[in-house]
Amino acid sequence: MTTSILFAGGTIVDGSGNVPFRGDVLVEGDKITRVTDGAVSLTADRVIDISGLTIAPGFIDMHTHSDLQVLCTPDHTSKLSQGVTTEVLGQDGLSYAPVNDETLLELRAQIKGWNDDPAGFDWNWRTVAEYLQRLDGKTATNCAYLVPHGNLRMMVMGNAARLAMPDELEQMKSLLRQAMEEGGVGLSTGLTYVPAMYSDTDELVALCEVVAEHGGFYCPHHRNYGADALGGYRECFEIARRSGVALHLAHTHLSFDCNKGKLPELISMIDEAIADGVDVSFDSYPYLAGMTTLLSQLPSWALSGTGEEQMARLRDPEMRERIIDALDVTGSDGHQGLTVNWSNVHIAGLPGAPELEWLMDDNLAVCAEKIGKRPAELALDVLISTDRAAPCVFFIGIEDHVRTLMQHPVHTVGSDGILVGERPHPRSWGTFPRMLETYVRIEKVLTLTECVRHMTSSAARRLRLTDRGLVAEGMLADLVVFDPVTVSEKATYATPRQAATGINHVMVNGVFALWDGQVSGDRSGRVIRLGSLN
Repeated sequence: MTTSILFAGGTIVDGSGNVPFRGDVLVEGDKITRVTDGAVSLTADRVIDISGLTIAPGFIDMHTHSDLQVLCTPDHTSKLSQGVTTEVLGQDGLSYAPVNDETLLELRAQIKGWNDDPAGFDWNWRTVAEYLQRLDGKTATNCAYLVPHGNLRMMVMGNAARLAMPDELEQMKSLLRQAMEEGGVGLSTGLTYVPAMYSDTDELVALCEVVAEHGGFYCPHHRNYGADALGGYRECFEIARRSGVALHLAHTHLSFDCNKGKLPELISMIDEAIADGVDVSFDSYPYLAGMTTLLSQLPSWALSGTGEEQMARLRDPEMRERIIDALDVTGSDGHQGLTVNWSNVHIAGLPGAPELEWLMDDNLAVCAEKIGKRPAELALDVLISTDRAAPCVFFIGIEDHVRTLMQHPVHTVGSDGILVGERPHPRSWGTFPRMLETYVRIEKVLTLTECVRHMTSSAARRLRLTDRGLVAEGMLADLVVFDPVTVSEKATYATPRQAATGINHVMVNGVFALWDGQVSGDRSGRVIRLGSLN
């Protein structure tokens, strides 16, 4: 029998940007069936008094790295405790579907620093369809999946450091077409990561034409966020214009000292593209530090070929000096064309190398000085000791840029949360509460209404969802109840795995995934496909 639940007396922030109002929300089964202003008396099997609290659509995390952890740690407290009900996986052009046996082994090693490589894990899929089947109905949050460009390239041509031949591009298009038909919502790229960094604009346009045919969107980790950041963004808009694809810029930021004061140029690019009819949106996270793998900072030539070949270069004295020269003197394309300021780099995890855990106590420059090594040399030693898997945090952001970007009308929120490592970035646990606490309640950069819109209906629009993102009759019951006066991020860089406070209840498809601040253990998440559920 269908159970009815009435949320009574709360302030409804419906996700549309409309003025909040006090009212009641009735849920029957997995749908919202009535939303009233309280003037009409409603009855239900269960009545929950939320007087003094706010009820909103469940938050949509547009950029996550939960691809394995949503299965390995199924309670998924990191996201539910933030009010997140839907996540977009398959980011930055590297994930776990589609794959073949050979590429799966390479990818498991290459992105271990993002997702771990759990012992005994059952890798019982190869296609996107099989991966989504593994997720559907077995996860705490809803999951949408971007088809990773790097996977396509690796399956067709390995990590070859060259442009694709015409027949190879056709093979990639065929793989992409199949993946979209199996449930992918778009294409992601990681153009500072191997192997996607070896592609050119024409390859990306050709692939995005396939995505556009299926109504999906292009989500680029673009080619440069440092020395030529504006050029990296410019290529994204060119790809969208030439292919006709919808464009969603991933983890949008303009960081590093070389980009101070340049944000108006990026905003102009976005606004001009919208005026020209390009379907544009973007996500960002509300922090000044980024996080990725230490390996990815190396020059691209050092990362071609297999994992064994990469490790051989890390050990070879002559190759090590060439790598160090790129990192410290000439600039590395893996580090956005810049030299590395090691004072900004903090190791976030040391899988397989517990003897090096002291390195997490300070930045790499200080750590290297303690043992009389060059920081770049120490970084290469860390990569060898962890079989290339060490994640790291970079403090490179510009606060004024972060604030300005989040005020743009097409902005959405993405945590870019990496959930593994001894000290992952606090954004993995704190992004959405931080938006509500720091940038709404304290700093008043956004109103509560506008902030919720960015975190809900704006993201649902990008996913072309007609059944989520609003507190409205007929919508699926993804809901969050929170106290806007007390909601608070607790995660820090030193102690990142801290659940937020002030998030009371989270409902996913009509089932309480979080009740009174505690994960319920119910896993009612579904796979999200473009437009609506399948």
